[in-house]
Amino acid sequence: MKKNSLYKGTLQNIILKLLSKEVKMYGYQMTRRAKELTEGELEMTEGALYPLLHKLEADGLIFSETQEVNGRSRKYYLLTEKGKKQQATQEVEMKSYLFNLNTIFNR
Repeated sequence: MKKNSLYKGTLQNIILKLLSKEVKMYGYQMTRRAKELTEGELEMTEGALYPLLHKLEADGLIFSETQEVNGRSRKYYLLTEKGKKQQATQEVEMKSYLFNLNTIFNR
């Protein structure tokens, strides 16, 4: 993670949200999409991303599949049913959290 350490605590939420929108993504694609959506503010490093992807997979929230792309093997990540439910729950919690932060910082 670069630029903003506050993102570090929400990286799981970010990954699950990206996968809920894009269906399947490979690691580098996630880093590029997050950077694009935040206009360069969120720069996920491989050192932060891949250990979390492995944890999410071990927890049964995502699964991976390998596909051949242009003669190279590419590992894609997808949400499991458990992951879809977790993402929806976390999104509700995150929106409430953001609402409360906005209330505190804008009073």
